Order: sequence, then C-alpha cells, then structure tokens
Amino acid sequence: MRIPGIPVILLIGFAAGCAGGSSTRPVEVLDPRTAVTFGALKEPIELLSGAHSAVLVPGRRASFAYLGPVEWNRSGVLSYGLWVHIAPGNDRQPGDIHAPAAITLLLDDGPLTLSPIEAPVLGRPPYRPAASWGQSAYFGVDVQTLRRMAASGKLELAVRTADGSTLSFSPAGDTRAVLTRYLETRGITGD
Repeated sequence: MRIPGIPVILLIGFAAGCAGGSSTRPVEVLDPRTAVTFGALKEPIELLSGAHSAVLVPGRRASFAYLGPVEWNRSGVLSYGLWVHIAPGNDRQPGDIHAPAAITLLLDDGPLTLSPIEAPVLGRPPYRPAASWGQSAYFGVDVQTLRRMAASGKLELAVRTADGSTLSFSPAGDTRAVLTRYLETRGITGD
C-alpha cells in the first residue's frame, strides 16, 4: 500500500511546527494550595552581559541575567511582576538586587528603575533560578510597562554592582515577539 506523498509531508511539517515551538511560550498554572493562578513564560528570557562581546580570559565565566513577566490572578484580582535572576560569573559581582534602584530596565523610550515587591508564595514558582548561587527577585510592573517592554526594540537590564558601577545585560535576539505573544495570551490588548 502506497501513502500519497503530500499528506505525509504535511503531517511531518505539522509535527515539526509543533515540536519547534518557542521555549518562551506562555503558560498558565493554578496553584491548588492558594487558588492563585499565574501566567508566565515557559522559560524566562536570557540576557547576556556586555562581557560576552569582549574577549574573555580562558577559564573566566561571564554573568547572565534572566527575566520573565508574571501575572497573578487572585480570584479575578490581577497583579503583575517582573522576575529577574542574576547568575554572576567571575567578571564583576552584582550588588544586592533587592536594594532600592539596584535594577534599571532600559527601553527605547528611556530608563525605568524597578522596585522590588513581595510575590505571592506559591507551591510552584513561575520561574526557577538558573544558578543556585545567583540572586532572584520580583519587581512591580503594570500593564503599561509590559506594553512598553513589548513595543521596545531595546530591552536591556542595568544592574548596580557591589563596587557601585553598572553591569549591563541584553538579549541575544529580539524580544518583541515573545513579549507581544505573552500579552496576547494574557488578554492584554489595546488600551
């Protein structure tokens, strides 16, 4: 029995399209203990330090940063946050990211200093730290900030270091599509 080639090709293409989905696609999880639902990306957005563009000394590891938006739904009451994780290498050490004005988001329309918040304590966190020796924190954002992030061609993170200088991080690729898709799945469209 011979299977026609066109349906097989379409089936293979469909399967490859499903398997090749972005790891940054949004997910929604209900915490059964607290009844809080959170919406997050499946994997946070990875940001590289400026040291990656420079030639590193062999044996030295550059720092990484990760960020991901979170929507918490407490019985219909929505709140938003931005999860940030800094995984320091041996280039420069970040300061305490929980300190006031320690983290600044750099967007097309200017800088935005982030303020730390207390996130709801859930059975499963929206994101898991990439490095056990790193620092993680949640920062308060609103819908307008999430829209600004999704519309911005520039998305950089400036982290104050222990010596008072700044460690800069930027994504390897364009984050607009990932953040726009996140907003769409959360129902955050228009004004």
